Amino acid sequence: MTTPSALHRPTGVPLARKLGARLVLLVAFGLSLLPPRRIRTVLGLVRRGAVPASAAQARTAREAVCAVSLFCAGPRGCLPRSLATALLCRLRGTWPTWCTGVRVVPPFTAHAWVEIDGRPVDEGVPDDYFSRLITVPPAHRANT
Repeated sequence: MTTPSALHRPTGVPLARKLGARLVLLVAFGLSLLPPRRIRTVLGLVRRGAVPASAAQARTAREAVCAVSLFCAGPRGCLPRSLATALLCRLRGTWPTWCTGVRVVPPFTAHAWVEIDGRPVDEGVPDDYFSRLITVPPAHRANT
């Protein structure tokens, strides 16, 4: 028996943003095949030189990714969706906090997402719904 459901795919995303999202999705799908330790290392290198992203910038990037990938718009696409969102932000010179963790309430479910100021971006859950296991926040710049 199947359960009817509908995925929300954003419309009205500009073509240039869709092309950028398609580009980073190729990289994101490749990264999603790596072990978590390697993903964290790669993202730690990629984030260098980026300024912290705003919630609007992260939301715009996430919408572009979901607009071009039905898999990423779905419930099982969280890892490539979060990776692509972070990478798309990076193409524009910003970086959100990339997170992976587990749901706090049963049943156990792993999840990956991006957040700004401790708040998940467009996840539709309360701020404390997930317990973070790995985070890659924006790099801190030394004041000179």
